[in-house]
Amino acid sequence: MPGAGRHRRRIRLALPVAAAGLAAAVAGALLTTSAGAATALPKPTVKPATASASPAELERRVAGAVEGDDTAGETAKKSSYGASTTDGSGDSTVSPMVIGGTTTSITSAPWMAQLWYYDDQGTTDEADDTGFFCGGAVVAPTKILTAAHCVKGYDWYNYGAVVTGTNQLPTTDEAGNSDLHGGTVSLPYRQWNHPSYSATTIDNDIAVITLASPVKAAPIRMTTSGDTASYAAGTNAKVYGWGRTSSTSQDISQSLKSATLPIQSDTTCAGYYGGDFVKGHMVCAGKPATGSDTGTVSACNGDSGGPLVVNGRIAGVVSWGVQDCVAKGAYSVFAKVTSYVGAAYPRIEDTNINGDHRADMWLRNASTRTGYSKTSNGTTFAARESWGDWSGVNLVLQTDLDRDGYQDLVVRRSSDGAMFWYHFVPSTESWATKTIFSNWKTRLRIVAPGDVTGDYKPDLISVDSAGALWIYPGQGNGTFASPVKSGTGFTAYNSLRGHGDFTGDGKADLIARSSSGGYIYLFKGTGKSGTGAFSTRIKVRTWATYTGFDAVGDVTGDGKADFLARNSSGTLYLYPGTGKATSEIFATPKSVGTDFKQYDIFG
Repeated sequence: MPGAGRHRRRIRLALPVAAAGLAAAVAGALLTTSAGAATALPKPTVKPATASASPAELERRVAGAVEGDDTAGETAKKSSYGASTTDGSGDSTVSPMVIGGTTTSITSAPWMAQLWYYDDQGTTDEADDTGFFCGGAVVAPTKILTAAHCVKGYDWYNYGAVVTGTNQLPTTDEAGNSDLHGGTVSLPYRQWNHPSYSATTIDNDIAVITLASPVKAAPIRMTTSGDTASYAAGTNAKVYGWGRTSSTSQDISQSLKSATLPIQSDTTCAGYYGGDFVKGHMVCAGKPATGSDTGTVSACNGDSGGPLVVNGRIAGVVSWGVQDCVAKGAYSVFAKVTSYVGAAYPRIEDTNINGDHRADMWLRNASTRTGYSKTSNGTTFAARESWGDWSGVNLVLQTDLDRDGYQDLVVRRSSDGAMFWYHFVPSTESWATKTIFSNWKTRLRIVAPGDVTGDYKPDLISVDSAGALWIYPGQGNGTFASPVKSGTGFTAYNSLRGHGDFTGDGKADLIARSSSGGYIYLFKGTGKSGTGAFSTRIKVRTWATYTGFDAVGDVTGDGKADFLARNSSGTLYLYPGTGKATSEIFATPKSVGTDFKQYDIFG
């Protein structure tokens, strides 16, 4: 019921159309018991950066945005496909915008999110304020997938709020107090939009907002890279949103709506939109609009950033369409998610020590047993920060098992091989410790590669003394499902590393070095479990002279997993990832320091 009980703001939410090494020898130091190690566990002395805003402040932002009528990412672009898409001025007002939809409960779409933005300039003139609304989808407990035009150029940390857990939009009373109708409001902590997003062409229209704390809403996954079935012409897809329900009214819907739209072929989409439709980057859906509300089913203004769902996965993100949504013959246009999984996945997996979008490094001094972290500056690492005494352990891995946005550590005690999970608790600003496995003393390799099985929950991998590789599927809370055997013969490798996606397909991979010849192999992840979890190995390098390796994720912040290699003199090299599954997997290396011989553990 649009505008129920109050004036509904005119949301025009649319766009114009438009290592440091493991030890002196890789094979031994990290994964063997050190003599005389103490049984007492280390205590982390570093507290991650936290972000907070009072509930009153977040609700103030929501209330302000509710009254706003601005357009996210508004821009102008000449139309190339007819006067029906213009406002008469010659500039296109084609908009990222559910007409013909039905009301949907939040239990049917628990992952739906409302993105509210309000920047009050503090003057008496409301014309200089910015207030708008976008949709989004929860893809992990702290991650919202949305459109780049809803994010680019805006400061979501200082002026945004995200509401989840309700199918109703907020309402405000005369005093400006908000009623969230059972929803939960959260603070946006970080934001990322595709680096190649164009506000002119509305191309690469994908973004991820990271929340300051996890939400209870059940996430939905993106479709996978290489998915073609979801985009076959005629495939039914569902769009969700709170946008306009009529071309003749600017009112948006107070209740969540959904509508079923058939996927259209690229040829059909380009036939209507011409060069404005970018094949491979965009997908359009819906039957040709009739020119009026009658007979038209379409996304519309206010639906921007919301998901287009096929078979339970996000196949598209609402991007743009024609003015008023019903121009005869028009279709709704979405960012094609299968083409952007490789770019968005690292942002969903981007947890690191200091909370930005670049992976940091954890290490331990071999003689003093002091642990340190070094935060990434993109192509270098900052001065180290002490974590105190880290005696008594022989393995430290960086991960985020509970998906709360704060990096965890998984450690192995030297004396008995017990495995422990250290996780930061923001409410108490302290570290909690939990035993996750006992007697992993004989495990040859242990890796925290991220999500191997394709469920967006970080997993662990270990190689037993016989050389069998086992996947321990994470359950998102520091516990694991029963292990699954994925391969054998891994005694042939003296290093096994992985943290994130090296090939740009949104699936976690592994890098191994052979004991004989020093050959580097890529084990490309498939997103599956069991024997099919990794493709046949690909030889990508020969690195016999390096004494240690480390993989901590995306160090440079470009969305591709990187690699670190240390030579015998202690120089550490950063090998930037290229996203290619070939011998060109890494770009030209860069030295990031010459004093890394002193460290025996890298996270």
